Amino acid sequence: MEKEIVNDKLIYPDLSYKVVGIAFDVGKEVGFGHKESFYQKALAKALSDEKINFIEQLPAKLIFREEPIGIYYFDFLVEDKIVIELKTRNYFSKKDIEQLYRYLKAKDLKLGIIIHFTNEGVKFKRVVNIL
Repeated sequence: MEKEIVNDKLIYPDLSYKVVGIAFDVGKEVGFGHKESFYQKALAKALSDEKINFIEQLPAKLIFREEPIGIYYFDFLVEDKIVIELKTRNYFSKKDIEQLYRYLKAKDLKLGIIIHFTNEGVKFKRVVNIL
């Protein structure tokens, strides 16, 4: 079982490194300028090919006083540990980071990764939920 936190304080370092590497491969093979849904299909295929467990478009209910008050949809939940959110633009917005942070809080998860497919290649940002 993978250690959650290692000396350098990275959460799920091996799994996150592998997932980001797969995203780079997808970006290289598919190229730039396509719809987000196309990258999502390609990433799903690549994760499956690598035998990585994931759930795509996972509905995650936000609960208040034992009642659901809303539903978020994760692009991917990888190995029940890491939320992956895909974007097709050249910049990371505060809105995107806050969105991913809300996802992590809703499911009490520790790590999310925003992956951008840009005209300069794949870029990513780790978002940590400090519990």
